[in-house]
Amino acid sequence: MSHITIDALEKVYDHLAESIDAVPAEKRELFLVKLALLAANQIKDEGVFNQLVNQAKVFED
Repeated sequence: MSHITIDALEKVYDHLAESIDAVPAEKRELFLVKLALLAANQIKDEGVFNQLVNQAKVFED
């Protein structure tokens, strides 16, 4: 799997943050679920997607 550059990742983060902010608060969870399902469809690998979900569940204190 190829990796995204730090600069590109920062742009992705900014776009995602702006998009989340633009969605009404009561629809943000739905937006994120739809985004995740669209990403899973693009990845086309259930195992890889599930691994990404598990990685996203880890939060640093």
